[in-house]
Amino acid sequence: MSSTRRLRGWILALVASVALVVAGCAPSGTGTPAAAPTPAASTTPTETPTVSPSVSPTPTPSPSTAPTPTASATSSPSASPTPTPSTSKPSPSATPTAKAGPALMQHGATGSEVKDLQARLKQIGWFSGAVTGYYGDATTAAVRGFQAKRGLPVTGAVDRTTLNRLYAMTRTPTAAELTNAPPAPSASGLDPRCMTGRALCISKTTRTMVWVIDGKPQSRFAVRFGSELTPTREGQFQVEWKSRDHVSTIYHTPMPFAMFFSGGQAVHYSPDFAANGYNGSSHGCVNVRDYNGIARLFDQVRVGDKVIVYR
Repeated sequence: MSSTRRLRGWILALVASVALVVAGCAPSGTGTPAAAPTPAASTTPTETPTVSPSVSPTPTPSPSTAPTPTASATSSPSASPTPTPSTSKPSPSATPTAKAGPALMQHGATGSEVKDLQARLKQIGWFSGAVTGYYGDATTAAVRGFQAKRGLPVTGAVDRTTLNRLYAMTRTPTAAELTNAPPAPSASGLDPRCMTGRALCISKTTRTMVWVIDGKPQSRFAVRFGSELTPTREGQFQVEWKSRDHVSTIYHTPMPFAMFFSGGQAVHYSPDFAANGYNGSSHGCVNVRDYNGIARLFDQVRVGDKVIVYR
């Protein structure tokens, strides 16, 4: 019994001491709220601040993901410049090259400028009709052929580029060429060796060939010679043999109306001379660009006639 009381007394004392400790943690009347902080600290209050900071770092990664699209956006523009230069730039540059300039002369035009045009085209074998001063179908066809041969826009009308190319390849037409009068060959300036018998008299200084019979000039031609590497030989020769439709066995190029006078060197028609004028040279032969004229001369010259090449 006494032991029971003693045990109860220890329990009461223990409870009292516990109550005293609890009461010392906060003023009286705040027991209930004081208990609340403990669970609150473990649940609600702690969770609320923890959630908000942990949520705010979450947006931080979201900006870090934003750079990723930015990087991909950077790569996509770098891909787009590559096609831009390779496609759009070449196209405009090709267009101006192929475009013709304003027409200076065209179909239906008349006057002295058209006469000059026709005479110049005639010098290089593109126009074979009479010089009339009227820009008709024949002149248009001649201009188209000239333009096509030189890679110019083929319009049949003369622009500045076409005219400049034509002027570079031709000389100022003579009065005889502008009036369709046959040229009157002159014996002045011919080598004395040409003044007897039948002779093809070829001057390197004047770049002309005169067909002479008994001292009287019969016809005259513009001619072109070999280069420094393949010069045309000078001296007195004679026509050794003729070939109307000859083809070079060395260069495999046509040599129509060839009249050989010194080994493989010959007087013959040259389509290159007709097309490019004095911008080129032969491989040693005497080139003639007047197709119809050389065709007539071929029938007149005989094997054994003199060929005089001089300066």
